[in-house]
Formats: sequence, C-alpha cells, structure tokens
Amino acid sequence: MQQIPTLSHNNQSFAPETDEKCILVVEDDDSIGALLVEALTQETPYKALLVTDAIQAMETIGKIKPCLFITDYRLPFMDGIELYDRLKAEHALDHTPVIIMSAHLPEEEVKKRQMVSLHKPFELDDLLNTVERLLK
Repeated sequence: MQQIPTLSHNNQSFAPETDEKCILVVEDDDSIGALLVEALTQETPYKALLVTDAIQAMETIGKIKPCLFITDYRLPFMDGIELYDRLKAEHALDHTPVIIMSAHLPEEEVKKRQMVSLHKPFELDDLLNTVERLLK
C-alpha cells in the first residue's frame, strides 16, 4: 500500500518539490483523508498532502503554496470557514481556489466567500471533475 504523505506534529519534514504542484487536503477523518489523497495523487498530475486539523493547515501554508486548498468544514480547533478567513486575511490563499466539503454547510457563508462546495457523501468523480475544472 502506498504511503500517504501527511504532516503531523511529530513529523514536519514533508515538503513537496518546488517544481511539483501540490493540493493541500485538510480532513480530520484519517480514512477519508487517505482516500482523498490517494485519489488525487493517482488520478491527477498533482501531489496531494494531508493535514488533519486547522493548526497544521496554517503551519503548512506557511511552508508551501498549494495550487488548490481542499478543507472539511468541521475540523478540530476551528471550522473550515474560519480557517479560510484566517488564511485569506494573511494573503496565504491569494489566487488559490478552495473546495470546502461537509454534510452540513452554511451555504450563505460559502457563497459569500466564493468557495466551491462538495456535499458529503460525494462521488470521487465529482471531486476529480471539480479539481480539473478549478485547475485548468
């Protein structure tokens, strides 16, 4: 089985090569996160990196510039919209498309921020088509 690149508080050494585009996935459910990273890595020309909470996401954004940011809405420490707002305020997501996913999303907040949303459960093909559309 392929090792899924992750960044944990104990292992912060992963850094994608500078010539490779990276998709940052923020998902606190390890099995869902691993599935997303595996699908993105195998079905797209991009590397995918998984972090499991908002704190790790903010630390990682300080080290890499992802070409796409995919986040769950319900996360430890803060929700995906608050994470997005903080990163946007720091200009860390300037010109970076964002996909937010959850079974229950505050639609008005998502629309106000012009975020693309995926409602769980979703088909992997829906995710892959959305990624392709945003990154072409």
